[in-house]
Amino acid sequence: MSDSLNTLAAREPGTARLVLALALAGLVSGLIIIAIFEATLPTITANKAAELRAAVFRVLPGVSRLQALRYEGGVLVAAPGRAVDDQTIYAGYDREQRFIGYAIPAEGPGFQDTIKLLYGYLPGPRNIVGMQILDSRETPGLGDKIYKDAAFVANFDHLSVDPKVMTVKKGQKSAPNEIDAITGATISSKAVARIINEARERWEMRLPLPGSEPVLIGQNSQ
Repeated sequence: MSDSLNTLAAREPGTARLVLALALAGLVSGLIIIAIFEATLPTITANKAAELRAAVFRVLPGVSRLQALRYEGGVLVAAPGRAVDDQTIYAGYDREQRFIGYAIPAEGPGFQDTIKLLYGYLPGPRNIVGMQILDSRETPGLGDKIYKDAAFVANFDHLSVDPKVMTVKKGQKSAPNEIDAITGATISSKAVARIINEARERWEMRLPLPGSEPVLIGQNSQ
């Protein structure tokens, strides 16, 4: 009986071997995941850039050309081919290369997670003329209406930024700077307004005076 138990124990892998096998399996899996990520990263990056580009045209009606602008040394400068970061916005132009407005990315906390958005801004009349949610994980069926509810998104088609964007109870909008909140998703609605207000304050003194916007370099088009 004792010999049988000893033989069985000898056949069973030791704890150290099991740990080593699991570690090797984890290492191989990790390397495979990294390899897949690196292989697909250029495609993911290109897709995100294409989505952002399409969003710029949507939030700035009438735009047929655009260029990235970066805030450097206290001024906005054209930044073709540069990596996009939180110092980057976009200028939109018509087919005659006349400046129309800016598309400004912004982000901030929502009810569930960070909300990323893009809004179109005309500095002359100081109006927002479009808004698109780029990324959001707000509550399905409620908070996700900030991009699924057409009526809410339409709030931003012609919206004054002065003195700031205000959220009111649905059906009570009466001023050009007010938006109707989404019933049941007030926090998410207010988060969108807050994110835009904070971005506007950040860029207020960075944007050149109307009439002195950066000229279009090259022929970036839709």
